Amino acid sequence: MSLTKEDIVKALAKENEYLLNRSVELIENLIELIKSRLSSGEDVLISGFGKFCVKKKRERRGRNPATVRP
Repeated sequence: MSLTKEDIVKALAKENEYLLNRSVELIENLIELIKSRLSSGEDVLISGFGKFCVKKKRERRGRNPATVRP
């Protein structure tokens, strides 16, 4: 089972008695903060959860499966 942003918003609203739109705002702000830090080259560590970082990977050749012949 996967956890969606909507699930997180609902859980935050329920556990903290926030209005749903306040929970959406909090989660959106958190995601934007993480994205902005990553885009500036910083790593983001959330203790007890995990570390977000941007990794450099070499380019790879893509293919369109609709045009590949068996």
